[in-house]
Amino acid sequence: MKLTRRHLGRLTAGLLGATLLWPAAASAQDMPAPFDNPGDVEIALVRYLSTGDFFQAYLSGVEAQAEALGVNLRVLDSRQDAALQADMVDQAIALGVDGIVIQHGLTESMKEAAQRAVDAGIKVVAFDVNVENEAIPQIEQSDRDLARLALEQAIEDNGESWKAAYVYVPGIAPLDRRNETWMEFKEKYPGIEQVAEFGTLDNPIANSVANQARSVLSANPDTQVVFAPYDEFAKGVKIAVDEAGLSDGIKIYSADISTADISAMREPNSAWVATAATNPAVVGEVSVRALAMLLADEDPGENVVVPPTLITQQLLNDEDVKNMQELSQKMPQFAHADVAVPDWMPLPERD
Repeated sequence: MKLTRRHLGRLTAGLLGATLLWPAAASAQDMPAPFDNPGDVEIALVRYLSTGDFFQAYLSGVEAQAEALGVNLRVLDSRQDAALQADMVDQAIALGVDGIVIQHGLTESMKEAAQRAVDAGIKVVAFDVNVENEAIPQIEQSDRDLARLALEQAIEDNGESWKAAYVYVPGIAPLDRRNETWMEFKEKYPGIEQVAEFGTLDNPIANSVANQARSVLSANPDTQVVFAPYDEFAKGVKIAVDEAGLSDGIKIYSADISTADISAMREPNSAWVATAATNPAVVGEVSVRALAMLLADEDPGENVVVPPTLITQQLLNDEDVKNMQELSQKMPQFAHADVAVPDWMPLPERD
């Protein structure tokens, strides 16, 4: 028997310890190659960030869309180890996968790894990491709009002059894009005074940020607004605000959402008053759909953008929203994004 790249890859699967999911094959009727042979397509999700509800929901979306397509999915998780993530791209290449979704990471560590995958004839899409490669579509949540929606709500709630603490870690593509909007808002509204900047991605992220926020709020007791454009950041800030008894004087504005976030925002006298978000599960689905289009020799576009929605504490309370499922029911645009959906594309079943 002639050993192909795929055979060799499957022979080495157990040695590399990747998570392998074998979904039920989708109907091949009217499906373009290579999806006309159910179970013959294999893709890998190579993750940099995985801690937190957002990333678990994103993974569930990747899994659901992979199952709907009838493809085999491998999940390789580097747990914020940039060098390991690059090695995992090489592992995916050795495994002979047909396509790779790169989820987050650092440009300097992923740029060359992504190019190696392209050179090996593997289709690649990147979610929230800039690999500086025209052959690789960028999946994003429109991070500038996420920041803009949250900050516009902060202006509406607090006027055009307030003292703000800002949570930021540079070098992560979505946070860098959100930072650009924050800088623009400070220029547009000179009454916004940034009294502190802090942030960390050390695990557990929320607890690590809470440790920093305690010191920041103690040193800047006149802080009125905290812009924390990632929900794990906002969770950490809320812990510190609650411990300091400052909920009446501080408002938190964030990005991203989960069931745990909804619960935190709806707590009595919660300082977390607004977030701008996409449904992370939907973003996961879109990532796989864009990759599938590449595999079918279709063009999803250079930038595949999932539009965000503003979600306020008042809306959650008024509509008595308790979880992500109820949020999707109250806001249908949150349950599905009509992005990267060619006519032949099967979609995950909805509850």
